[in-house]
Amino acid sequence: MDDSDTSAIIGEDLESSDSSRVCCCFKVPQNKRAPPCSCPFSVTVEPVMFLSTFSIALQMPLYTQYLWDRISEDVGYNGTKEGGCNASTVLDPLQKEVETLTAHWSLYISLGGFAVGLIMVTLLGSWSDRAGRRFVLIIPSLGLAVQAIVYLIVMYLKLPVFWFLIGRICSGLSGDFNAILAGCFAYVADTSARGSRTFRVAILEACLGLAGMLASIIGGQWRRAQGYINPFWLVLATNLAAALYAYLFVPETVTPDPEAKLLSTRHHKAIYHLCTSDAPQGRRTKLWLYTLCFFLVVSVHLGCSDLYVLYELSAPLCWGPELIGYGSAAKHLAYLTSLMGLRVMQCCLEDSWVALVGLTSNIVGLIVFSVANTTALMFTGYGLCFLFMASTPVLRSKLSKLVDPSEQGALFASVACVEGLCSLVSSGVFNSLYPATLHFMKGFPFIFGAVILFIPAGIIGGLGCQEKKESRENQEGSGIS
Repeated sequence: MDDSDTSAIIGEDLESSDSSRVCCCFKVPQNKRAPPCSCPFSVTVEPVMFLSTFSIALQMPLYTQYLWDRISEDVGYNGTKEGGCNASTVLDPLQKEVETLTAHWSLYISLGGFAVGLIMVTLLGSWSDRAGRRFVLIIPSLGLAVQAIVYLIVMYLKLPVFWFLIGRICSGLSGDFNAILAGCFAYVADTSARGSRTFRVAILEACLGLAGMLASIIGGQWRRAQGYINPFWLVLATNLAAALYAYLFVPETVTPDPEAKLLSTRHHKAIYHLCTSDAPQGRRTKLWLYTLCFFLVVSVHLGCSDLYVLYELSAPLCWGPELIGYGSAAKHLAYLTSLMGLRVMQCCLEDSWVALVGLTSNIVGLIVFSVANTTALMFTGYGLCFLFMASTPVLRSKLSKLVDPSEQGALFASVACVEGLCSLVSSGVFNSLYPATLHFMKGFPFIFGAVILFIPAGIIGGLGCQEKKESRENQEGSGIS
């Protein structure tokens, strides 16, 4: 716990021994399971994260649009949603019915997948601490592939939209995308030294941004050119590619226990112990406080992201598809600028202060968004948010350093569940707040998000001061002894 978060980023390898042999991109002890092939680059789970995120980012808006079109066809509605800023404010009753049914089915599908996935990701995450990390990368990727197959069958045969829920539950039974997040971050925790962990986590989060930016550019244009089916074939291919890459190129970091069982209460007990144990003293409090910070930061990020397009479509901005695409690209570009900024700031700042700089960037950007009435001002807000993703890698790293190596899977499974909960809570809160505050301030949800971010900023700052004080006292005690 006394290690500095700002120690050398590069050059820290896993502990080596005479019994280790080179396999893939780093040394794998003989008692660990090696992959069938070796990879030519210094990467491990980053391609799995990229491919899985790309498939999710590509399919989410497409299946929502498909729901709209299918329900419109079922109720006999022939209108479109592309009314623009000059659209009539009088809603067609059929349009209102389509919007309501689409929103309800989207909610049912999301809740179905989340409820099943919540149970499975906690099982898989804790199980990976004994059975190995590769399973938690391969199984959910195959589950997402099954979901894509079900969606394709629905589209080819024009089955009722209820079958989307079946596909989503199939994915949930394999742990869903949250299990891949848990597996990837736990893998990085296994293979990184304490000083380099924050930057390695930031690289994974940059993969999220890169994949999201690429999918947002491709998805809309492809759908207009060729419809829904061809993009979903790419979704299927990327999920299968992620599973194949994990099998062929990702070496195991955990010695598999042949007696480890997936369906066991032991895994949930491990998570309960993780959340309640206070050894070493003070761990439980820090764990809960950093988790609260993570929940608030991610909830604000996801909640505001839901509103950007709606805010840009309406007056006074009245953006078209081209500007909205540029705005989405600018938002995802912040993942890369945050990674570079984090790397630079770690040379002179401790991780807690790096997180505070990231939160400051986010707060200032949201305040500008709240008053943006011109295109220039909106892009200024995107520019000011260039470090807004610097805080979440720090929080994941802080949480990882609080637990033992044998608890990394359970920890990141819990974090993945929190992230899923963030998506549900933020969507409900911010999407309800936006129409409720239009009459007095259109950008009020962004102000609300900025105010919320002061809470994690205060907690991270307070804990950072406490950890610095504890480190100084330990150093003085070591000097005296």
